[in-house]
Amino acid sequence: MAKFSTVFVCRQCGWKSNKWVGRCSGCDEWDSMTEEKCESAFKHIRPEYDIESPICISDIKPVSKLRTHTYIEEFDRILGGGIVAGSAVLIGGTPGIGKSTLLLQVCQKFSEQDCLSLYVTGEESTAQIKLRADRLSVTSNNIFLVAENNLNVILEHIKKIKPKLVIVDSVQAVFKPELESSPGTVSQVRQCANELIQISKKTESSVFLVGHVTKEGMIAGPKVLEHLVDTVLYFEGEKFMSFRILRAVKNRFGPTNEIGIFEMCQNGLREVKDPSEIFLSRTHNLSSGSVIISCMEGTRAILVEVQALVTRSSFGMPGRKVSGVDHNRVTMILAVLEKRTGLLLGGYDVFVNVVGGVKIEEPAADLAIAIAIVSSFKDIAIPGNTIIIGELGLGGEVRGVSQFDSRIKEAARLGFENAIIPKDNTKDTSQIKSLNMIEVSSLAEATDKIC
Repeated sequence: MAKFSTVFVCRQCGWKSNKWVGRCSGCDEWDSMTEEKCESAFKHIRPEYDIESPICISDIKPVSKLRTHTYIEEFDRILGGGIVAGSAVLIGGTPGIGKSTLLLQVCQKFSEQDCLSLYVTGEESTAQIKLRADRLSVTSNNIFLVAENNLNVILEHIKKIKPKLVIVDSVQAVFKPELESSPGTVSQVRQCANELIQISKKTESSVFLVGHVTKEGMIAGPKVLEHLVDTVLYFEGEKFMSFRILRAVKNRFGPTNEIGIFEMCQNGLREVKDPSEIFLSRTHNLSSGSVIISCMEGTRAILVEVQALVTRSSFGMPGRKVSGVDHNRVTMILAVLEKRTGLLLGGYDVFVNVVGGVKIEEPAADLAIAIAIVSSFKDIAIPGNTIIIGELGLGGEVRGVSQFDSRIKEAARLGFENAIIPKDNTKDTSQIKSLNMIEVSSLAEATDKIC
């Protein structure tokens, strides 16, 4: 009889310890150690496959059909043009945000192309999935459902049915009987995901793994799970809003940081093909503290509204609250405003918000945030037909931004008339005639011209 020993493994990074510790030495996370049992003489469990000899790269035949389109344009966009044969995709998001709904709709699109799909549910029964499928009008003889947690049985189903698309919902619910640890532990998740990915490469079936998320919004389980797969997608959205953002943070077959925007309806997720329209509440008669910015999400320019509110602080320590932008970035912009323009904000509370629940991470929004703060402080409204683009330096200078041409074309398409732009991007404005370009080289110059 095999002898087992106890080991403690970190849920976040996989660091192991022979005794329990309150803080992981690998990632400095508190209370992340879980107890697992392992054999004293550890034997690595490997999937049984035929050993293939190395092949010369010039002798490898190209795949006849590399990608399969789902004809859900927003979904195909973030994948780089469709689902790649033999790829592994990890999709995460908060409970109830729409992961299973979207994947059922993808199965329906696959079935319409005479491709077999296998939906493996480890947390729901097939009857529950059927109820959701009826609501989404997903009815096809090419979609197979199975409620199974045993990895060995799942692999046998894949070999027998030979589907082109496999959905595993979720990977934390699957377990391998040879491992003594419980489902969802680091060793189980890592081993199960690895074997599912290996069989997808061998059979050229695309595998979608649904992953749980932690309270911080990250994929639960070892970080190596994201390294194993080809694409990592995150579902974002507020629970009280109907719009959902699907963001690609890793993609071996397409651009990263691409987003797809959907609206949750009674009949499932509906793609939003013109996101600028939903993120702009209005483009005329904006109140003070509101400005419009053209930001880049992957390869697409999106216009969003940035709002700022500056009020006199009632307490000794002024508040700094932000939503949709980096808090440290806003703190830096406030320091530049005080140093370079003489705007004293030490006794005021500052609130910054991006309308629509969008998260802006690029520095091209710096100038717009600064102008919004100045506009609210002076109570001067910025015209709604004006967009603001530019990055701020610590010296108060306005720096040029990348992909400037796409940003300006999107603003011109939506009927904007004025654009506050960095002087460094002047050479890129020769093809745009419908916009009045106002060039600025410093933050002080921009505030003088606008506010």
